[in-house]
Amino acid sequence: MHWYVKVLKKYAVFSGRASRQEYWMFFLFNFIFAFVLGFISGLLSGATNTDQSVLSTIYQLAVFLPSLAVGVRRMHDTEHSGWWLLVPIVNLVFAVTPGTTGENKFGPDPNRSASGSIG
Repeated sequence: MHWYVKVLKKYAVFSGRASRQEYWMFFLFNFIFAFVLGFISGLLSGATNTDQSVLSTIYQLAVFLPSLAVGVRRMHDTEHSGWWLLVPIVNLVFAVTPGTTGENKFGPDPNRSASGSIG
């Protein structure tokens, strides 16, 4: 949950880098929340005979920018431009690839704290 909140705090920060753990933990929690909201929407739709997909839609709109921003930062961690998010298979390969150790042109290593230890 820490990683999910960390990404939301950087709501529209497209600069810097995001570690694999940060990216995939956000992806996991985002998927879980979207699934739960979809399930709740389905239950409400069945009970009231109306379309209740507005909950899921609002959630997806709310997390669109953070999702895009963490994806761009993840591409930066592998020393690639954020534009690679537009290339379907390649962006998945880059997302699972380990990031550059140490500083790269996009910023400091997200896996290292200020003291230099892994954290």
